[in-house]
Amino acid sequence: MSEKVYGLHAVRALLERHASRVGGVTIVEGRAEPRVAEIQALAQKAGKAIKRAPPATFKQLFGDAVHQGVYVDVQPLEPWHEEELVAGITAQLEPPDGKGKGSPLVLVLDGVQDPHNLGACLRTANACGALAVVIPKDRAVQLNATVRKVAAGAAEATPLAVVTNLARTLRLLKDAGLWIVGADAEAPKLAQETDLSGPIALVMGAEGSGLRQLTRDTCDLLVRLPQRGEVESLNVSVATGMLLYEALRQRISAK
Repeated sequence: MSEKVYGLHAVRALLERHASRVGGVTIVEGRAEPRVAEIQALAQKAGKAIKRAPPATFKQLFGDAVHQGVYVDVQPLEPWHEEELVAGITAQLEPPDGKGKGSPLVLVLDGVQDPHNLGACLRTANACGALAVVIPKDRAVQLNATVRKVAAGAAEATPLAVVTNLARTLRLLKDAGLWIVGADAEAPKLAQETDLSGPIALVMGAEGSGLRQLTRDTCDLLVRLPQRGEVESLNVSVATGMLLYEALRQRISAK
């Protein structure tokens, strides 16, 4: 079943990278600007139907969301199951061509509630080369139109693994060869003092409450970001971005 993805950046990314999954493009009546013209050109190049719809149609579909006057019908990227996640890790650790070994990077979100945070985390995970993003099925935001818009195409490129028991999944990731690194503001070690260049799962807690106790206990080690200001904690998507880029920095330096 197709889903509707709105927003200029998200639509452009889909047409550029995953046009085969796009069914058609709808643009609000009266909207004419260079970015819309770019969307039209990409749609025409991909052989996709383009239609116009009145503002009332967008209001009915998306309410007060900032849709920017464009949406596409897209065949969604199917969520990964635990088996596919483990298979993806194994493929990076033991590539079939036998040419070296990779260092899989998996992002795990322990109960993030805000769709804007999930979308931002997906976008940064994609930019940093993460294999997948893992979220629990219950007590956490799921993939929706807002997440897709904020992710700006990353939700269609980076697999999202939805699991029923996060602690069990973390143990499976350990067995598959990953170190489980949790983020905690009270951790004794700083992220830059920790080797994040190898195969790791980076685990981030929920807004406000952080890591659940069982999740924290399942981690191999905990790290924190340095802080000099007066705020007690960072937004989870901001902290995730900083830690992912620290892992990416170390991976680039290690080559």
